[in-house]
Amino acid sequence: MANEEKKDFNAMLHDCKDMPKIQTITDKKSIEKYGGDKMYFAPPIDYDKVMKRIPYGAVITVGKIREYFAKQNNADFTEPITAGIFISIAAWASYQRMDDETPYWRTLKANGALNEKYPGGVAAQKEKLEAEGHVIMQRGRKNIKYYVKDYEAALFELT
Repeated sequence: MANEEKKDFNAMLHDCKDMPKIQTITDKKSIEKYGGDKMYFAPPIDYDKVMKRIPYGAVITVGKIREYFAKQNNADFTEPITAGIFISIAAWASYQRMDDETPYWRTLKANGALNEKYPGGVAAQKEKLEAEGHVIMQRGRKNIKYYVKDYEAALFELT
């Protein structure tokens, strides 16, 4: 996203358009990749609600949130592109609010990776996670990425 300081992310968070919805897909490659043809679309506010549930010291991945939504809504999978966008919207909306914070820094990308699109980028997320006791490790020489070490041990189970 660009020009974050000029956008009203809280308005975006509450703009549900035509979601939630389930769409049947017909693309064979996508059906193979995701294990079915029933694709769920969750509204942005639902991501925020789930992210608020992650307690101090715990983490979750975008993939685990998507799995949770699919299971809750009898779908085969949750649409991945909007998931990433809506999680960023939830993070920026929280950052713009003075109260009712969403602990977005506890939501990681695949394999425990930190999210460079959060407010303050990876450096801010790293600082918040380390303050909660997580160890952050760096991988790569040219394309450097940061990960929560042993993030699986701190994964929050959505029920």
